[in-house]
Parts: sequence; C-alpha cells; structure tokens
Amino acid sequence: MLIKFFYTLRAAKLPVSVKEYLTLLEGLQAGVIGGDSVPTIDDFYFLARTSLVKDEANYDKFDRAFSAYFKGVELLTDFTKEVPLDWLRKHLELELTPEQKAAIEKMGWAELMETLKKRFEEQKERHEGGNKWIGTGGTSPFGNSGYNPQGIRIGGKGGQKSAVKVWEQRAYRDYDDQLELGTRNIKVALRRLRRFAREGSDLELDLDDTIHKTAANAGMLDIRMIPERHNKVKVLLLMDVGGTMDEHIHRVEELFSAAKSEFKHLEFYYFHNCVYDFVWKNNRRRFAEKFPTWDLIRKYNKDYKLIFVGDATMSPYEILQAGGSVEYNNEEPGAEWLQRLTRAFPKYAWINPEPQGVWQYRQSIAVIQQLMHQRMFPLSLAGLEGAMRLLSK
Repeated sequence: MLIKFFYTLRAAKLPVSVKEYLTLLEGLQAGVIGGDSVPTIDDFYFLARTSLVKDEANYDKFDRAFSAYFKGVELLTDFTKEVPLDWLRKHLELELTPEQKAAIEKMGWAELMETLKKRFEEQKERHEGGNKWIGTGGTSPFGNSGYNPQGIRIGGKGGQKSAVKVWEQRAYRDYDDQLELGTRNIKVALRRLRRFAREGSDLELDLDDTIHKTAANAGMLDIRMIPERHNKVKVLLLMDVGGTMDEHIHRVEELFSAAKSEFKHLEFYYFHNCVYDFVWKNNRRRFAEKFPTWDLIRKYNKDYKLIFVGDATMSPYEILQAGGSVEYNNEEPGAEWLQRLTRAFPKYAWINPEPQGVWQYRQSIAVIQQLMHQRMFPLSLAGLEGAMRLLSK
C-alpha cells in the first residue's frame, strides 16, 4: 500500500528518498503512533510528513499529494466514535428567501462592535438558529453558519463572504513558487516588463568581438567573453493570501512561478485582504516573523515596480476604518498604507484574479480602484500585458 504512496509523492515532485521511506516504515513498526489505541489518519499524516519532508517549502506539495492518495481512507478507521454534533447541525443552516434576507437589519461598524461587547457580557450559554446571540445558524450578526448581510464570524467556516471581522486565528499556506505552468502565456506577458543589461562575470561568448580580434591577430583564435544579459527590472510583489483568495490559489501560483522565473530582482511579501502596518514572508510564521510596512518603504528604492495581487474583496471597513481588519485591531486604516506605498513606489499596479465582470458589484473593489487611480488589471493575458505596459513606461 505504501509503495504506491511513495511513488505518488515522487510524482508530485517531492524529493523523497528510499532512506526516508524506510524511516517511515520503521516508525510504523515501532508503534510510534497509535500506542494502545487505533491510529488515525491524522496520526499517520504527521508521522509521514515528519519522516519524508525535510523542507517546509514542500509542505503544500505533500498536503496535496497526501490528500489525493488517501482521499476517503478516513472512512475506514473507526466507526465506534459518536458522530460529531457539528456534522449533525449542518442541516440547521437556514435557506432564506431574498425577501427574508432583505428584512435582516444591517448594523453599522460602531453599533456592531458595541453590540458584540454587550453579547459577550450577557450571554451565558450556547445558542443556535436565533437572531440575537452568538451562535450557529440563524440570522444573528455574531457566530457562524448562518446568514447576515454584515456581521462578525466567530469560529466555523465562512460561506457568505459578508463578515467584517473574523474572531479566530487562521492558517494560510505559502504560494508554491515551483508550480509547473500549463501555459507560457503568463511568462510572455511578463516579458513586456524588462530592461536588459550585462552584469556579472564573463560567461557568454562575444561572437562579433571574437571574429574582429581573431582577424586582427592574423587568424590566431582570440576568444572574447562578455557578461550575460539579465533583466534589471526590480519588482516588489505583495500578494493577498487566505479567505476569498483560496478560490484563486492555482492562478496566483502560476503568476508567482512565472514572476520568479522572469525577474531576477524580485522581492515578495504576503498580506491578508488589505495591507496594514506589517506584512510577512512565511504564512506558517506570519505572527512570529512580521516585517513592518515602513521597513519596506525605507528598504527598497523607488525604482522598484510595485505589484499588488489580490481580489480586493472585503468589507469596505477593512480599507477605510481603523480597527477594520478582520484579524486584529489595526491602528490606521488600510487606505493610509496603500497611499503610502503608492507614493513611495510611483510605478505600481494591482492584479485582480476576480473576473472583471463582477468588479462593479463589489464595493471594496471600487474603493481599491480609486486608491490605485484605476491601475487595476484582471489576471488574464490582456490584463497582464496592460499592467506590464503601464509599469514599463
């Protein structure tokens, strides 16, 4: 069974060796997982990842290969456990008519935060299916798995994309910069943004000068070398990750892979929904290893081309309101940071993976477009060419 798993990992281009595979088998034989109880698929996942993956950068590839190979295996583990209550409650999620949705009250920002504070003080037990308390289902603006045009999600998974704040710590994955592109179109579009110069050591044959010097040397071969030509364009790439961006992971990974291939001078950072006072390089350590946005402005010269990648889909409060971030209480609105960045880097553009046809229906997209002075382009061949043409001027 595990032989096929091993080859699945190799097919996913993970650098897994036979020695690491044997280490996994030894761990299973020694009873590292399970002990006196039946080991779960999660137990095996962590043992396999620890044994087989030596670089955090490959965790995402491993997760996808593991999921593809063991899909459905968890059903074979243990039927003696009780069915989780959360699973049973899914049928309670409301299906509201458009008329019912329109009748639900939409609170303003200040009222929403003040009401939540009161609910925390007053609520003493769990609730579901209601319209007031923090709970599941229902139409209350606080909780999860229900419907409200503008609320605060507490726990659970999102679905309506209407939460103005999320009361949980979420884990995001880094974009895979080694993804093999299915098309060369993105690379071709990015090549519009280039300025070649010869730099570095002499590694390339200068054919014209070699012929000239050989002829001048009475036919004695005189080989002349010159430095390779490299694209001198410098790019600062800021990428939105997590939340609604999960729908666009594959396309953003294609763009990220192409950018790392085309631009020798590429610096990248992550943000969530809108840029605030810090960004990060590694999503697994994003709360431990923060990079102040001010440091980006001070560190990189204005000759860097600034490219934002994000769907700009969020509550307008996240852009315009102090404390509007869904994850923490930011002291200054996101709009202030976007303006600082665009002033520091005059050559900038925003790439949006959302279909351009829905832009007019998203209030936050209109706000970002205004802050970007209409320099927003779709993540399409024509959109990328337009963005690169603008940045190259």
